[in-house]
Amino acid sequence: MYNNNTMTNQLISDIKTDNKIKAGARIVSRTCAHALVEALQELNVDTIFGYPGASVISVYNELSFAKNIKHILVRHEQAAVHAAEGYAKVSGKTGIVLVTSGPGFTNTITGIANAHADSTPLIILAGDVPLSNNKGKIFQKIDIQSITKNCAKKTYTLTTKDDIKQVIREAFEVANSDGKGPVVVGLPRNILESKYTPKVTKNLHKKKKLPIKDSDLDKVIKLMYNSKSPLILLGGGSVGGASNIKKLVAKTKIPVISTLMGIGTFPSSDKNYLGMIGINGSYLANAALDNADFILALGVSFSDRSTRKKIDFGRRAKIVSVNLKQICRDFELEIPSDINLFLEGLLYKIDNVSKYTDWHEKIRLISEDDFNNSCVSEGLKSSAVLKTIYEYTKDYEPIVVTDVGQHQMVTAQFFNFNKPKRFITSGGLGTMGFGLPASIGAQLAKPNSLVLNITGDGSLQMNLQELATCREHNIPIKIIIMNNGYLGMVRQMQEKIYNNMYQVEMINPNFTKIAEAYDLFAVKISSKEELIPKLEQAILHRGTAIIDIMIDSFEEI
Repeated sequence: MYNNNTMTNQLISDIKTDNKIKAGARIVSRTCAHALVEALQELNVDTIFGYPGASVISVYNELSFAKNIKHILVRHEQAAVHAAEGYAKVSGKTGIVLVTSGPGFTNTITGIANAHADSTPLIILAGDVPLSNNKGKIFQKIDIQSITKNCAKKTYTLTTKDDIKQVIREAFEVANSDGKGPVVVGLPRNILESKYTPKVTKNLHKKKKLPIKDSDLDKVIKLMYNSKSPLILLGGGSVGGASNIKKLVAKTKIPVISTLMGIGTFPSSDKNYLGMIGINGSYLANAALDNADFILALGVSFSDRSTRKKIDFGRRAKIVSVNLKQICRDFELEIPSDINLFLEGLLYKIDNVSKYTDWHEKIRLISEDDFNNSCVSEGLKSSAVLKTIYEYTKDYEPIVVTDVGQHQMVTAQFFNFNKPKRFITSGGLGTMGFGLPASIGAQLAKPNSLVLNITGDGSLQMNLQELATCREHNIPIKIIIMNNGYLGMVRQMQEKIYNNMYQVEMINPNFTKIAEAYDLFAVKISSKEELIPKLEQAILHRGTAIIDIMIDSFEEI
């Protein structure tokens, strides 16, 4: 009879490895799995987010001996990728994911697509079936190359001709060059368990720094000098140039606007910062954009959410785009360059620039008009709540990780982010469920920082299982649920476009009881008077804390 024990014994007999443990001592055989972990150590990897399975247990065996690499066991592979994204965005390092074959890998696709959309450098180590199993219906066999063709920067599938250490080093180079992004490495099980033999088969991909043409810098300076109402527009690709951007603004007094992904690159509280542009942007930033005659766009992808109608975007302005990724739009000038390299050249050459006094006065008048026509939210509206949370936590200089929805846009409007890598969100793909696992990665990247996960009742339930990861590793993130019982952003669109609401109301669980089931601290807030005292309780709590705030169900942003 062929029972479960027979199957288990056969699985064990299939695992051919010379690694053994005798009386506490390890006899080492250099398998490819061993070489993989060795390569990660050489690349200074200290954290991996993953979920084990048969195809990669040889790697997990090697990780058990790697004292300087911490493995975080998540509860779903999508969450592993989002956690690696949060870690990469905050630390500036490359996020690492390790998953098994079949569904282990397919569960990562949303996260990979999210990282690709937001240019986040990741390495996804994906277990695969043995190379010899290439005919017929094979358990957990999928075509990794085909699946990742349009959502990863590059995909490798290891063969017997490859040197695994060389492939891993090259994957790191690719993930961090010419517009960062996720790289997938397919790891067939038979190769991982085979003997490692070094073999250099090709030249390693190397990151290239594109030279800045003097003529391009001269054109930019001339456009700047001839401008009466210039703006600097910051996108997600500008984060690494934060220091030089501050120097440029100090020297020129040119006002700054940003996309959602560019928030925090330039201090939000600076008088020269006008806010976020786009569909959910500020009135002041969008009005300034409409009146600008020159826009210096740094690391901007010009997505539809930021540009609104492309035909109307900066319609009075001459636009210069500086980006490693070519946008291919009808701009005055496109410069394919690293932002810092460009700014260093510009700062060296730039001299006495007009202080644009008339332009600043016009902006002041627009700002006053915006203030006079705005109303201050009272009660438990998300705008008032998030403004209060910002004021209470600003001295902590928290890292704020959002999910996607109304709360995301209100956070962008009411929080001031005065340093880069403090506002972490899903931009290009708009992935609900991003926030909780990304917060875990952010906290592990900066363990001494206060990390706030601002989420919605819909978004949180997309990856709610990661509360177990928080509990297991005692990760002290503060999860702030803007609980309105609706998919708020969709409800708002349905009402405005179709004068209707359909399938957007949610019957939610009791989040405080769920927290209790995971042995986590939680508070529920139903009135304005409870907000500060219970917020203080949660922030002072030393572990994970859930703050469930019952907000207005029909607020519009």
